[in-house]
Amino acid sequence: QVQLAESGGGLVQAGGSLRLSCAASGRTASSYALGWFRQVPGKEREFVAAVSWIEATKYADSLKGRLTISRDNAKNTAYLQMNSLKPEDTAVYYCAAARSWSQVTTTEGYAYWGQGTQVTVSS
Repeated sequence: QVQLAESGGGLVQAGGSLRLSCAASGRTASSYALGWFRQVPGKEREFVAAVSWIEATKYADSLKGRLTISRDNAKNTAYLQMNSLKPEDTAVYYCAAARSWSQVTTTEGYAYWGQGTQVTVSS
C-alpha cells in the first residue's frame, strides 16, 4: 500500500511558476515510479510527467520545455516544477504511483492516486 499527498497548488498569474510536491509513504513507496496527471471537468485525466525510482523521466510532448520533474528518494517525494504557466494549465493535478515504467503515460499503469491539488492560472 502506498499513500500519496500532493501539495503546492494554488492561484498564479499567467507566466508564473509553481512547484508541486508529492510525498509518498508506505513500505514499498521508494520502488514505485511517480507520475503527475491533470484533469479539468468533463475531460479525461491527462498525463503530464513521470519519474522512475532511478530518476528516469518522461514528459507529455505538449508540455515539454515548461516542466521539470524530479525526485528525492531520501524523502520519497517527487516534485513538478512548472514554468511559464498558461490559463489552459488550470486543472486539478494528481500524483500517482506506478509499479511498472512501461505504462507510466496511461492512467491504467498506476495503482495508487493522491487526492489532487488545484492549480489555477489567471490571465
